[in-house]
Amino acid sequence: MPENKNAANAESIAQLGVAEAPESPIACVSIIGQIEGHMVLPETSKATKYEHILPLLVNIEQSEKTKGFLLVLNTVGGDVEAGLAIAEMVAGMRKPSVSLVIGGGHSIGVPLAVCARRSFIVPTATMTLHPVRVSGMVINAPQSVDYLKQMQERVVRFVCAHSGLQKEAFYRMLEAREDMANDVGTILDGEAAVRCGLIDQIGGVGDALDALRAML
Repeated sequence: MPENKNAANAESIAQLGVAEAPESPIACVSIIGQIEGHMVLPETSKATKYEHILPLLVNIEQSEKTKGFLLVLNTVGGDVEAGLAIAEMVAGMRKPSVSLVIGGGHSIGVPLAVCARRSFIVPTATMTLHPVRVSGMVINAPQSVDYLKQMQERVVRFVCAHSGLQKEAFYRMLEAREDMANDVGTILDGEAAVRCGLIDQIGGVGDALDALRAML
C-alpha cells in the first residue's frame, strides 16, 4: 500500500475508528465511548461524533463496493437526539447490517444496539436501561416534564419496534428501583438482554460476521 494511502487509513482510524479494507465487501462502523451531539465534549473524553458517523453511513449506503456493514458498540451513551439520529439512519438503510455489543450498550446505546437487522451481544457485555434525563439547568415547568416524557416515548417506541422487547416490560425496567443503588433503571448482561428479547443472540464478532455474510 502506498505511503499516502497508509496515512489516509491512519487518519480514518483516528477520526472515525474505521479502517479501510478494500478487499472486503463488509464495512465496520464503531460507536465508542460517549456519543457527542450538539455540545462538544472535553478532549479528555473518549467520544464518537455523530457528524462523522452520519455521512459515513451515507457513503456506505451509496457504495457499490460495500455490500453490508457491522456496527460495533462499546458506549456509555450520550446525546439522546444524536444517538437516535444514528439509530434511525441505520434502520433506514437498505444495506444489510448487524450490530454487536462488545463492552457496553448503555443508555442511548440501547436504540443503537437494536437498530441493525440483527443484533448480537457478548456474554460479558452489559446494557443499562434508565429514563431519559438532561444535564445542566432545567426549568421546573410542566412543559419541561412533557418534553422529557415525549423524548422517552420516542426512545421506547424505537427500541420496541426494532427488538422483541415489549413496551410494558421496557417501562418496568426503566422504573426499577432495586438494580442500582443511586438511580432507577435496570442493568442487563448479555444473557439477560437476549432473554428479555432486547437483543437477538449471544455471540462474538465471528458469529456477527457469519450472520452478515448470510444476508449478503
